[in-house]
Amino acid sequence: MTERAPQTSACPLCAMTTTHQIEHACGRHYFVCDTCALVHVAREQRLGRDREVAHYGTHENSPNDPHYRGFLDRLLLPLVDRLSPGAHGLDFGSGPGPTLSVMFEERGFPMHIYDPFFAPDTSVLQRQFDFVSCSETVEHFFDPAAEFARFDRLVRPGGWLAIMTMMRPELSVFREWHYPRDPTHVCFYGLDTMRWIANKHAWQLEIPRANVALFRTAPQSAATA
Repeated sequence: MTERAPQTSACPLCAMTTTHQIEHACGRHYFVCDTCALVHVAREQRLGRDREVAHYGTHENSPNDPHYRGFLDRLLLPLVDRLSPGAHGLDFGSGPGPTLSVMFEERGFPMHIYDPFFAPDTSVLQRQFDFVSCSETVEHFFDPAAEFARFDRLVRPGGWLAIMTMMRPELSVFREWHYPRDPTHVCFYGLDTMRWIANKHAWQLEIPRANVALFRTAPQSAATA
């Protein structure tokens, strides 16, 4: 029997219900938000925890892989250009083979890591950092509103949040886009969504290169005004 498609789905980023369904060749049901432009998978079609962790376990990322390092440089290099020497950072969503944290430490930036599955020590989330890096992670968020609110608490005033995720194409070509074929990818962000996030949290947004968004939090004077 064919699975019945849900007719509507509240946006997990802005909570608005003004969403409409779009199609994708992989067969899951997707909704695009008319307010923040986030595209998200129907809640009923997210993977359970065991299947999600099993899929992440197939990743073979390693700090010894020069190709993976080159990929992460897309986020690291523009962020390093904006950091003060010795800035303290957190790599959020470090995965089964933490690499980005190693690369920052090699450049003199002390790092902590957090991953809900592979480095689940939540004590690191009780402090603030000069910067937070988040590579290929936000597309996995079931509750992006809560996670971006957490980032706002984790980053010190005037600090940086660096996001790398593949920006979604125009809806006219979304159906054939490869990114949603990963069953753990449930949220898809475009430039309009990144702008909405920046406005929501009073952050400044920079797009230094494709698929990289750098957010700067308000400085102390503005944050306490």
